[in-house]
Amino acid sequence: MKPIRPNEPPEIAEIERLLGQQRFAEAVDVGNRLIARFPKLPAGYSAVARALLPTGRLAKAAEVADRGLRVAPADANLNLLKGIVEHRLGQSTQAIDRLRRLLESRPPNAIEVSFALAEAMHRAGRREELDAFVEAGGAWTTDERGAVFTARATARVDRSRAIDALTKTAQGARSPLLKRIAGFEAVRHLDAEGRYREAFDLAQWIHRETTPPFDLGEVEMEIAEQERLLEKGATWCPPKGPQVEGAAIVVGLPRSGTTLLEQMLDRHPAISGIGEYEGTFAIRESLIGLGLWPLNLRTLTASDAARLSAEYLQGAHARRRAGAAWTFDKSLHQWRLLPALATVLPGAVFLHIERNPRDCAISMHVSNFHPKSWGFTADLAQIRRVIELERRIVRRAIEVLGLRAVSIRYEDLVDHPEREIRRALDVMGLPFDPAVLAPEENRRTVLTLSFEQVRRKINRSSIGRWKNYAFAFGPEWDALATS
Repeated sequence: MKPIRPNEPPEIAEIERLLGQQRFAEAVDVGNRLIARFPKLPAGYSAVARALLPTGRLAKAAEVADRGLRVAPADANLNLLKGIVEHRLGQSTQAIDRLRRLLESRPPNAIEVSFALAEAMHRAGRREELDAFVEAGGAWTTDERGAVFTARATARVDRSRAIDALTKTAQGARSPLLKRIAGFEAVRHLDAEGRYREAFDLAQWIHRETTPPFDLGEVEMEIAEQERLLEKGATWCPPKGPQVEGAAIVVGLPRSGTTLLEQMLDRHPAISGIGEYEGTFAIRESLIGLGLWPLNLRTLTASDAARLSAEYLQGAHARRRAGAAWTFDKSLHQWRLLPALATVLPGAVFLHIERNPRDCAISMHVSNFHPKSWGFTADLAQIRRVIELERRIVRRAIEVLGLRAVSIRYEDLVDHPEREIRRALDVMGLPFDPAVLAPEENRRTVLTLSFEQVRRKINRSSIGRWKNYAFAFGPEWDALATS
């Protein structure tokens, strides 16, 4: 928790308490009230931006940070937050430049700035700069989090030593977040070394230590409600928003090939990948707030639908690359929202991607997803159930709602990339461009867990990966694998 200074408004302490309890929406409300009371106080803008970041509301966080920087352009906390947001929006060059300048000013938050800068360089693939930054040392490298970045540099010359260092860091970390970052990075290196049983056992330990129980029943109930309504046909969620042009949306689970698909499409001159944009999540939250999701979509007014559509498109276009006519939204919750999106964004294109369920499952299980939002990844049985639900509802929704959609298998995309990407471009009404076949040449920063894999040429290395972990799968997976 951030220390409270004397004479600070009481809202600061209240916001810190709410952030500590992960009550982010309430923290945003308190922060907005603080800004209204003290519009020239940078702490109010910082508080709101900090509360928006964990929920993925990046476009809104950037807007709030910009408002604060107009009031206090040299404020260290606001510049740090803006750098973090820029990086997470894929603007890593801007983020790195901003954070370097901030660090040169010797700010009071220098340690946090150093970690943000190191992470941006890591994700952007600027390895030589990162190695030099780590070698230069400083107070940030003596922080327990610094061990992760030291190990990343070590891994390039001695992977076994890096594995030992990362495992030790995970086992001794006080912070659950650091435990997960270090631990799952060790898991990734163990997998690369062919030490699969050790990788699996370490992943299971991390989940036991850091992943809270996940309420799968809530997901099952939401899907069951949609299925019952889909049986009545499309009349319960008729198009209410204005016709949308130039918006493509992925439909798929984590580790199903969504990042590869995005990186390929982003190479097309007419398409801009916008990452895991929070816009569809905001549509869902708004519909819940109106009491309409999922049972009462048909009562959504045209004016509310137009407002939600405009808000989605405004944020998407803010992320769109100059010159591109299309955006590709890679958020991973959209498989649960198709009726809502059909109602609010009629005309949008949906690109559905599936992968061998065992490959998808083991890749999720041994990866570091948010322990609350993606808590089902801690348990292979829950992962299997989520895959079953996703396949059922997506296929049915595409059929009943008559969506502009195409379904692609990851394995087919890897083995026949031109054929499959042409199918995606056809449904978007775009011509083929050979640049899409070289996703490894895409310089856009990738923030997903696949960020290193997509820097290589399209390959089959992850197909059949589950066989390395065959000991974890029983016959209960057989039916799903052939569905």
